[in-house]
Amino acid sequence: MSELELIQVDILYTGMGLPIRSGAVVVGGQTIAAAGDFDTLHAQYPQAEQGRTVNVISPLPVNAHAHLDMSDYAFRALPYFQWIPEVVIAGRLSRGLAGARKGLEQVRASGAAALGDIVWPGTPEVMAWLLTEAEMSGVAYWEVLDPNPATANATFTQVVQDVARFRPLERPGGMRLGLSPHAAHTVSHKLHRLLAAFTRRENLPLQIHVAEHPSELELFASGTGPLAESFAKMVQFSSPGLTLPEVLGRAPDPKLTPVSYLADLGVLDARPTLIHLVNVTDDDIRTVAQSGANVVTCPRSNANLQCGTFRWTDFVAAGVDVALGTDSVASGETLNIFDEIAAARRIHADLDPRLIVRAAVKGGHRVLGSKAPFLRRGEAWDERFVWPSA
Repeated sequence: MSELELIQVDILYTGMGLPIRSGAVVVGGQTIAAAGDFDTLHAQYPQAEQGRTVNVISPLPVNAHAHLDMSDYAFRALPYFQWIPEVVIAGRLSRGLAGARKGLEQVRASGAAALGDIVWPGTPEVMAWLLTEAEMSGVAYWEVLDPNPATANATFTQVVQDVARFRPLERPGGMRLGLSPHAAHTVSHKLHRLLAAFTRRENLPLQIHVAEHPSELELFASGTGPLAESFAKMVQFSSPGLTLPEVLGRAPDPKLTPVSYLADLGVLDARPTLIHLVNVTDDDIRTVAQSGANVVTCPRSNANLQCGTFRWTDFVAAGVDVALGTDSVASGETLNIFDEIAAARRIHADLDPRLIVRAAVKGGHRVLGSKAPFLRRGEAWDERFVWPSA
């Protein structure tokens, strides 16, 4: 029996370029002897035993966006503008370290290579744990919420103090610290500017939820609609009398979108990672591409919260790097990145599946500032490189 095995694969991604169709990997023991086109390797290694055919071989995927501290929530599918108050806010007492530990175990068990996690400011113990103990690489983003410009300076001062407290906890090979102004409309214009400038100075990764639901477009265009009504009710608890023009620093306008708003503030100059970005115009896509920002799409969450379908082909055509994330169990059902990949292939059935594989690996590593490993001659072989069938 040959000591070499030739594994035929429908989609092979070596970590370089675009994944190839009809590829193969030649494995000797625990080492990769070759990876490339099937016909070429079949001719070059006639002595190799051709044992199996699989769907995808690739480096392990990245879960670029999650909310671990929400892992004790129950899944609920609701329109986004209802889901925020009825699920996220209503269940806030269940957020914490216990949920985060449970969530990280799910992420690790799924085989994700790295993680981008949003940490709610009400659970600082989660951030300390992620930076000091969690067995996972990636970025832990400290979330910031404050729509009131009158308190922007005080909130920013606290964020600077939080960064000074958390950053020394980073470990080589572990999670790094980042910041996440929650959304375009839940952080005041003044605080957005302060945070964007700060992250540029401090070289901190940045993630922002943007243009998630159609009602967000309506909010910026006219100040009306279900999200505007929901947001107005929420801000009255902490800032009675606060109006949307005060939050935005300008009146809503038919030509204003969440993306153009952040661009006008200079936030995109910090090259943030933009989460969801489902409801965008052609001009928005061009603006994102020109800024050099990356995007994370969460197909299951987008579907479950009735947000619409991400314009994947248009973003790729514009040269924007796309990554994949599971969001929370409350909106995305599981934290298994392979569940998300399978959903992406179902929801984006007309999309070349090689783009989804590349997004899950290369896109995820680019979002988190890490390097995708290569599958090439001399590298160690791992059976986990054979992905579950979609």
